[in-house]
Amino acid sequence: MSGDIYLTQEGYEKLISELEYLKTVKRRALAKAVGEARAHGDISENAEYDAAKDAQGHNEKHIAELEEKLSRARLLDKDMPQDQVLIGARVKLIDMDTEEEIEYVLVSELEADYNQNKISVTSPVGEGLLGHKEEEVVEIKVPAGILKYKITKISR
Repeated sequence: MSGDIYLTQEGYEKLISELEYLKTVKRRALAKAVGEARAHGDISENAEYDAAKDAQGHNEKHIAELEEKLSRARLLDKDMPQDQVLIGARVKLIDMDTEEEIEYVLVSELEADYNQNKISVTSPVGEGLLGHKEEEVVEIKVPAGILKYKITKISR
């Protein structure tokens, strides 16, 4: 087991909701599917039964993984410094090469969702922004080269 996992309140609630769904709705549905497949006769050669049991096992594994992650979860402190890029920060940037404005929210790996501009603090860009302040120009090495951003605004 590794260290703590830092989550936003939103990310924590999302994991709790997912866990509740898996333990109630999905667990009941899978148990029903196993029972129905068992009712079809000999289980030794019953592919439907094997598939239902397999799905049930995957669900239980996912439940155990979520419970383990939640046991290590720590909510981000609301008293964190507001003037520097830290996990939970919303950061507005200007790409110094294209002059394009970009906005990211720095989150844990569990919450990362590029489609919502939520990037992990362990990603190259997230890691490169950590600890910097407004008006700083940051150069970040990525596989495609070097990105150069100016931090224009940090908020929570």
